[in-house]
Amino acid sequence: MAVFPSRPLNPSKLSRAVKKYPGLFGVPFVLLIVAASYGLTTITQTRYDLHDQKVKQVTKEQELGLKNNRKKFDIREEYFRLNAVAEEDWEPKRIPRPKGLPEWG
Repeated sequence: MAVFPSRPLNPSKLSRAVKKYPGLFGVPFVLLIVAASYGLTTITQTRYDLHDQKVKQVTKEQELGLKNNRKKFDIREEYFRLNAVAEEDWEPKRIPRPKGLPEWG
């Protein structure tokens, strides 16, 4: 049975050039990656700018309206309200042990 060589008999000019000068393939690839990075920054910046335009600034009249509708805060009231909630208002509940399981195991 004949042994086939790993290389073709007549390699193309491009494959010979890339094998001889690897930069012919590598440098344009790296330049493409860098250019794409800078291109994507402008696209993403546009995205965030559009998002910022959707956010509405509050006018003085709206701000005053929000402040007037607010509930007044009293620290003593909050303290007594939180203390009214009983933290120890519970009892441990025993779950029945499965049958056949020893007491300490």
